[in-house]
Amino acid sequence: MLRIADFKKSYNQHPVLAVPSLELGAGIHWIKGVNGSGKSTLLKAIAGIIDFSGDILLDNVSIRQQPVDYRKKVNFAEAEPVFPEFLTGREMIRLFATAKQAPAGQEVPYLESMQMQSYLDQPLGSYSSGMLKKLSLVLAFTGTPRLILLDEPLITLDTASLDILYNWIRERYTAQGTSFLLSSHQPIEQDALVVNSVLLTADKTVKQLAG
Repeated sequence: MLRIADFKKSYNQHPVLAVPSLELGAGIHWIKGVNGSGKSTLLKAIAGIIDFSGDILLDNVSIRQQPVDYRKKVNFAEAEPVFPEFLTGREMIRLFATAKQAPAGQEVPYLESMQMQSYLDQPLGSYSSGMLKKLSLVLAFTGTPRLILLDEPLITLDTASLDILYNWIRERYTAQGTSFLLSSHQPIEQDALVVNSVLLTADKTVKQLAG
């Protein structure tokens, strides 16, 4: 499903991450690593947000050769999302749903399960970090992506919201075959999600782990 080849990322000519080769099949994958190991950098590169050398292919669609088709297949929720403060949550969802050609009303069950209806018409500048996190997750599940990237999805969510998110992931993977790539330095409950593990090591390299 996802193939990374000869990946290198540097900032100011300082190498921060190298992935010579990595192939991940369909499924739910957890990128493990300490803070600063390159988890967010890797996800942003896969999402097409930052530049890098090498190539990334999703279902044999190259981000280099077919960038528009590639990006249609990927949704991304950042660790600390930032949205235009003057928009409301409802307006942000409407814009994103239009861009992703989402089915009408797709967002409704997600909003209801997270009990977000009461503040959807408030400007995003008034949202707490937890409210912004929930909105970013709803946007990530909007449309019909082949791959959903969730950067530190466990932070700023309470236990009840985490259980809801785990249900979203399981249902989306089971019903539509959507794959997930989650980064987290916090443990993901193995009883809640069956995940394959990828380790970003201290020397900025990648290792695939069993289970």
